[in-house]
Amino acid sequence: MAVLEVKNIGKHFGSTNVLDDVSFTLEEGKALAIIGSSGSGKTTLLRCLNFLETPDHGSITVKGETLFDADNPAKGQGSDLRTKRLHFGMVFQAFHLFPQYTALENVTLAEKLLAKEQPDFKQKKKEIYEKIDAHGKELLNRMGLSERMQHYPHQLSGGQQQRVAIARALALQPDILCFDEPTSALDPELTGEVLKVIRGLAKQHTTMIIVTHEMAFARDVADQIIFMDEGVIVEQGNPKQVIDHPREERTRQFLTKY
Repeated sequence: MAVLEVKNIGKHFGSTNVLDDVSFTLEEGKALAIIGSSGSGKTTLLRCLNFLETPDHGSITVKGETLFDADNPAKGQGSDLRTKRLHFGMVFQAFHLFPQYTALENVTLAEKLLAKEQPDFKQKKKEIYEKIDAHGKELLNRMGLSERMQHYPHQLSGGQQQRVAIARALALQPDILCFDEPTSALDPELTGEVLKVIRGLAKQHTTMIIVTHEMAFARDVADQIIFMDEGVIVEQGNPKQVIDHPREERTRQFLTKY
């Protein structure tokens, strides 16, 4: 079953065409890796999917619900922007943790804000918050951070901060978890611990989109790979086909660098 359908997504900034008719589908429980040189449109594509940018044309459908359709705007007005974003969990390059909150508070913040909208929140606030904190602790434990829950971001290594960011993205149980080059801000010795977490999520059949420059990691973890260049999908297929036996000359040129 396709959990995500992206059709003809286009985006330009002024006279610069960043995405040009990008289309793909993603099956539930599968991992998609997006590779390509810097400036090829990978991050902009993720930002469009997370509604941090608005595409100029195309459509985005999650689990049969059209969240965005440039040709028929009314089809994408069934829910507000925040509700649309809840379908996706985003893990950024630079962590983007709130420095004034502990690891646990960072993970539970969004869930607690949403809980305030529940009709019985005032009557059950303590019970609701205890449940959210338990969920946050469970996620941090899965990330190997059970001893770091009360630490602030400045007290954590880069790898630990990124694992907190992954736990935060998982907290609201998104349909699709998105990673934007999750190891690019890390020292090489810290990269392995984050990649290990993502490998674990793949084994648990978490639906993921991973923008990465780690070719060996993409080949090992992804069920599907997309190679982008200058805003278009040049080639897509399974890892063995795209990385080991690319059909397109531009793909072969890119992979020789790795």
